[in-house]
This record gives sequence, C-alpha cells and structure tokens, in this order.
Amino acid sequence: MAQMKYFRFADSKVETLEIDEHTFGVRSPRRVQREAVLMYLANRRVGTHDTLTRAEVNGSIKKPWKQKHTGRARAGRKTSPLWRGGGVIFGPHPRDYSYALPRKELRVATRAALAGKLRDGEVIFVDAIDAKIPKTKTMAKMFVALGIERTCLLVLPERDENVFKSVRNLPGASVKTADEVNAYDILSHRTVLMTPSSFEMLKVRVAAKARTGSPA
Repeated sequence: MAQMKYFRFADSKVETLEIDEHTFGVRSPRRVQREAVLMYLANRRVGTHDTLTRAEVNGSIKKPWKQKHTGRARAGRKTSPLWRGGGVIFGPHPRDYSYALPRKELRVATRAALAGKLRDGEVIFVDAIDAKIPKTKTMAKMFVALGIERTCLLVLPERDENVFKSVRNLPGASVKTADEVNAYDILSHRTVLMTPSSFEMLKVRVAAKARTGSPA
C-alpha cells in the first residue's frame, strides 16, 4: 500500500490515504503508451498546410525565350519549380493525419499511465470540490497547499462548469472527466488530482479486466 496525499476541500487540510499502487497493474509497457500518445498527437494535427504546384502558381505561361540558339538552358515557363517564385516539387498538401488504434490497446495505455503515476506517487486525492461559483483563488490555494508547482490534471466524475472556469486560468492545469481522460492527458501532466469517485470510475473503465501480475 502506498501513501497518497488526501486534501479536504472544506477545511483545506492535507491528510494521507492508503492506496494499492497495483490497482491498475504492476507493469507500464512504454511501447503501448508511446503508440497511444503518437495517435492522439496525430489526431490533433489540422493538416491544412499547402504549397502551390507549377500549375497553381500565378504567373505568365509565355515561354521566356526561344528554344534554341540563345546559349541559355531551355525554359518553358516562369512558373517552373526550377525558377525562383515557381511551383514546389512534391510539396505538402492538405491531408488527414488521424488514425485509430484498437480500443483495447488504448485502455491498456491509459491503465499503464495510471499505474506509473501511482507508483511514482504523482496522484493526489481530494474528497470533493464544491465550487458554487467560479473562483480561481480557491483552486490556487488548494494547489499551493498540495505543493503542486508544475502541470496538473484534475479528473472529475462529471463535468462541472464552475470548476472548469476556476482552473482554466491556472498555468499548466487542465480539467477532464473520468470518462474522457486518456493516456496522453495523464502523461502530459506531472500530477494527477482526482476525487475518490473519479478513481472508482477509472477502475471500472480501464482496470476492470486488469489482474495483478498481468503485463497489461
């Protein structure tokens, strides 16, 4: 059992909570995590880059000089890729970079990322977040009490607009719900802050089929 920080939101007290660090497995295969991160990064690409070919460049199609007897190399038009301001040979054009990995592999990647965070002690629990109104000062106070100085991912059981508005102005902080968090979200933040209900939802979502000693 590992000792995790447990923050009481009502009185701003920091306690300890015992959590089995093997909840999401005992191994964290890096290959699966890397493939999942590459997929999420590729899916975020817009792919709107474009270059002009010789047919698309706006220029004269008149032959610069006659074909022979000038002492210069043959030239057909000023939009040739060999000329300055001409088209681009094999340049990039709009394309879709997105692709999908099997859902089972994505679950394994998320489970492995969570297992690594638990073993490294980078998971912090908060009993509940009662944000009746959006207030960044309250969230900043909680981060200071927990000693969070770098990036942090706050995992909620369900979407709370007040919490989202309270955290969005904090540098390096993000908010996700337990049903949408993925391996990229976990690995791109140093600390994962979640409620006990969020933890249970993640166990059901990605660790239901995990067995102790399983390579997944």
